[in-house]
Amino acid sequence: MRLQFASGYAFPRGLDLPWDTPLEDWESPALVRLTRGISRNLVRFVSYRDVFYAIKEINELLAIREYDLLKELVELGLPAVEPVALVTDRAESERGLLVTRYLDGSLPLRALISAEDEKGGVDRLMDAVAILLVRLHLEGFFWGDCSLSNTLFRRDAGQFAAYLVDAETGELHPSLSQGQRRHDLEIASENLAGELMDLQAGFGLAEGVDPVDLAFSVVDRYERLWDDLTRTEEYPASESWRIDARLRHLNSLGFNVQEMEIETAEENQCLRVRARVVENGYHRRLVQQLTGLNVEENQARRLLNDMYSWQASHGEPLTEANVPGPLSAYRWFHEAYLPLLDAVPPDQRRKLDDAELFHQLMEHRWYMSEKEGRPVDLAEVVPSYVERILRPLPEPRVEANPLALSEGG
Repeated sequence: MRLQFASGYAFPRGLDLPWDTPLEDWESPALVRLTRGISRNLVRFVSYRDVFYAIKEINELLAIREYDLLKELVELGLPAVEPVALVTDRAESERGLLVTRYLDGSLPLRALISAEDEKGGVDRLMDAVAILLVRLHLEGFFWGDCSLSNTLFRRDAGQFAAYLVDAETGELHPSLSQGQRRHDLEIASENLAGELMDLQAGFGLAEGVDPVDLAFSVVDRYERLWDDLTRTEEYPASESWRIDARLRHLNSLGFNVQEMEIETAEENQCLRVRARVVENGYHRRLVQQLTGLNVEENQARRLLNDMYSWQASHGEPLTEANVPGPLSAYRWFHEAYLPLLDAVPPDQRRKLDDAELFHQLMEHRWYMSEKEGRPVDLAEVVPSYVERILRPLPEPRVEANPLALSEGG
């Protein structure tokens, strides 16, 4: 037996788990049941030092290939599950084991879609799929099997962030041709249509939702974003300020610009501009730099907006770069962010991650203020939000069960 571990993880080594035994025969107190999507391979889950891990048993060569691919995706900063360990040369099985870290706070679309009973909720999920494909394609990754079962979602300030779970069929290239991108979109549309029809037959979709139209709408969503990020624009030479406006727009979408090509044309009367965009995360990285918080992109925008408002109300100017200063961010974190979260009862606070909880509390404050026609104090907001919104939410599903088998991606 050969065990290979990614660096930086405190994960069971050696014989802490029965690595040689076929996964379906495992008996260990570390096994837990977690909600995941359907998989063609057996997946089981373990808990170790309060962290959850998914263990998938697949063909050994595929396990090696997927382990390496996931490492590359994570190194590129792309939204994919993190590989933790690879187990090969097992004595009692010809199949390998791929261990990944469970994506905290995530649910498969099959679980989320039952909670999103309005059409707008399902639309936001499809937006997340389109954004995920754009991000992967920008870095030259051909997925080859985009589907609901191979994607996990996390709530992100009223939107959703999608993560790749299964990379068995993936290929990483320096860049993708238009034909490769279109082929990946065709596969995604067909997979999504089939699964959405299954979901509709199983427990229904929101009224007015056509599963086929919804699935193929991902292509239009993808194309709009791809064009926004990659198109070449021409400006009059006298309006060079529009280059900065283009940069700001791309940043507003959450993407960074690695380099920009600027050509003069028509006897220097015109500027032709093309930006090379890399993975999104502009706001997320800024929030992490200022506060140390690791949040999703839309959550980061929400937190930054609150920092701006807090600074303005406290008479603190923005920096020359038009971002919150480190001292102001520190004060906001300790005087606004943490106290609001600490006001939520601990047994209810664990239902959502802190950044999403903060966002929802501020949204609830806005709705209450609009309804009552006055600024509502946060002391009124927290009890109302907890009783009306948070308490009805289900508890996080984690069941200790040594014999548990689970759906997985």
